[in-house]
Amino acid sequence: MSAAAVEELLARLYTDAVLREKFLYDAERTIADLTLTDNERRAMLEMDRAGLAMAADSYAAKRGQHRSAKAPRWRTIMTRLLRKPE
Repeated sequence: MSAAAVEELLARLYTDAVLREKFLYDAERTIADLTLTDNERRAMLEMDRAGLAMAADSYAAKRGQHRSAKAPRWRTIMTRLLRKPE
């Protein structure tokens, strides 16, 4: 597996709660079908799980802040677009 593929897996673990829960419950089974080198597999299995969960929570909070900051503007735009002409 290339470094890019490992990074993609990590990104999915940070952003996909279902995959992360599966990984935290049974990491070996979760990554069994992936094409990983022995070193990559060992690194994934030895990953700091508390750190993974904390990082995922932090990223989710940041995404939530960005969404809520943009939501009022989008709501205003959609309201104007959907308003019936007088």
